[in-house]
Amino acid sequence: MPEPFDTRYDMTEAIAPAGSGGGPMDLTTPGPQTLKGGPRRGLGRLPLPWRKEPGRRSGGPAAPTGRGLWSDAWHDLRRNPVFVVSALTIFFLVVIAIWPQLIASGNPYHGDLARAQDGPAPGHPFGYDLQGRDVYTRTVYGARASITVGICATLGAALLGSALGGLAGYFGGWWDALLSRIADVFFGIPILLGGLVFLSVVTSGSVWPVVGFIVLLGWPQISRIARGSVVTVKEHDYVQAARALGAGSGRTLLRHIAPNAVAPVIVVATIALGTYISLEATLSFLGVGLKPPTVSWGIDISSAATQIRNAPHMLLWPAGALSVTVLAFIMLGDAVRDALDPRLR
Repeated sequence: MPEPFDTRYDMTEAIAPAGSGGGPMDLTTPGPQTLKGGPRRGLGRLPLPWRKEPGRRSGGPAAPTGRGLWSDAWHDLRRNPVFVVSALTIFFLVVIAIWPQLIASGNPYHGDLARAQDGPAPGHPFGYDLQGRDVYTRTVYGARASITVGICATLGAALLGSALGGLAGYFGGWWDALLSRIADVFFGIPILLGGLVFLSVVTSGSVWPVVGFIVLLGWPQISRIARGSVVTVKEHDYVQAARALGAGSGRTLLRHIAPNAVAPVIVVATIALGTYISLEATLSFLGVGLKPPTVSWGIDISSAATQIRNAPHMLLWPAGALSVTVLAFIMLGDAVRDALDPRLR
């Protein structure tokens, strides 16, 4: 009985020697005749139905051969220690900004003048400030105002700048020229000087006037980034194909251009968030940003600046918390930029 067919071997056609007239193949012909080891040179691989092709599972569809931009970016970010450390730091800051009672049980407004400027003590690891308030509790509660200003200002500036810049880049013409000139006007205003002038006439000491001012002077930067990205993307073939198939301007912008042009905006906005937190602390330090009784790192740094020789702990802890927060957001923005920039792959 003949041996059963073994699918481990690659089968090839038996080619009769030239001039044999179609007769039986001469098994004494020189050259490799064995089936084991694959086809002879020159015959190539035959498309046999039982051969498994790379990337295909038996009885199933072909496996995906690549990932998109966002999948590649997430794949790189998960393996980037800078992103992991900065993301964990920001997550911790956001958690204590929402629920400061988790790690600080004291009252940030309660003061004991008998302990004014005292150093660290049991239960009060950061010491006391000028009014005898616990520096540790105020440092924890100060994260709420800074994180709120940074996130809200970044979202507002990103949405406004992306909308105006995207429309200018897509439609062009007089609309592009008008928005570009308006952006140039706001670019010409120094942001710190503008804050001193704008916020000096505002009596409210809440976070919302500061957020509104940062959005007012922060959208032109993101607008230019969004405009340049849209101008580049709208020339691609898939956008031209969508237009040829009758897609309207709104559908083309939202479905085809925006998802492929948003990456630079995300990178710039992430880096700008740390800058906005630093700007809020600077304005509060100068006395025109957040005002008491709001708990803010900038306010605490301003009140401790005159006592840096006598009680340096009053300044070091809120200043250190501010520096760590700004650094974490800048590191996160750098990691996101490296992951989303195709030129760095």
